[in-house]
Amino acid sequence: MKIPFLTLALLSFSAGAMSAQLPTTQPQAPGYYRMALGDWQVTAVSDGTVTVPFDTLLTGITPDVLRQRMADASLPVKAETSINTFVINTGSQLILVDTGAGALLGEAGGHLPDNLRAAGIDPQDIDLVLLTHIHGDHSGGVQHNASPVFPRAEVRVDQKDVDFWLNPANDKQVEESQRPTFAESERSLRPVIAAGKLKTFHAPTQIIPGIEAIPAPGHTPGSVVYRVTHGGKTLMLWGDIIHAEPVQMQQPKVAIHFDVNQQQAIATREKVLAQVAKEGDWVAAAHIAFPGIGKVMKNGEGYRWVPLNYSASGN
Repeated sequence: MKIPFLTLALLSFSAGAMSAQLPTTQPQAPGYYRMALGDWQVTAVSDGTVTVPFDTLLTGITPDVLRQRMADASLPVKAETSINTFVINTGSQLILVDTGAGALLGEAGGHLPDNLRAAGIDPQDIDLVLLTHIHGDHSGGVQHNASPVFPRAEVRVDQKDVDFWLNPANDKQVEESQRPTFAESERSLRPVIAAGKLKTFHAPTQIIPGIEAIPAPGHTPGSVVYRVTHGGKTLMLWGDIIHAEPVQMQQPKVAIHFDVNQQQAIATREKVLAQVAKEGDWVAAAHIAFPGIGKVMKNGEGYRWVPLNYSASGN
């Protein structure tokens, strides 16, 4: 049967009108991605992204080499950088590693609660929060309007970071640019302390069977890596071992002004990179492009990042 020309024209016009109504500035899809660790499930959850001026923050690298390293990854020296968090579902517990920035970075961060809900995880159901360290983009999201965001969760962090960042007398031990961290730490953690939910540890220590806190000092005094071993796999959850992946993977001696002790941070990065490359562990990183899960491979004098292959099933 032939369709009249006028009908075809009207259908074509209607389709065009409908497609023209679709906004061209739609938001990104909710930021979550799942992978299996035996019969545990790990969900990477985005808190947002922040533009980091690596040209003014990185040390131990010339401007020309920095530009080339970033250009090799099709990135500018001021690069949009992921803020990743991770939920470990053991079947009996929901464990959140890092909490993003909350309101500390404005609209750049603070998207964790919404993305958790999009992933089917109610913030009120989180049983345990593990902080890799106390810095605004990792611990800022534990509170909102002076109340804990994860009200039933115990919040755990190394005692060294609590002793350092909750004591303003230590501000002379850091660069001037880092001094606001003392007030940010007080603002972030005081509601958790007031609720009786902060519990510290001394790394190395077992958090629960299958999850260990491993010392990773330098970036902050109490920075840790969480080693999760289950189902025949090992996942190393990093905080700030790496900030600029195109640069610091290949040149681990490049530090950043956010480090409290740059030389110690370099030594930690070299040790951790060598270990995961040798052992073939999975890595979940806070500041590598979302979802921040992959492996580290030796590459000449340095290393390279190999992101995990996308899996529709999350296995």
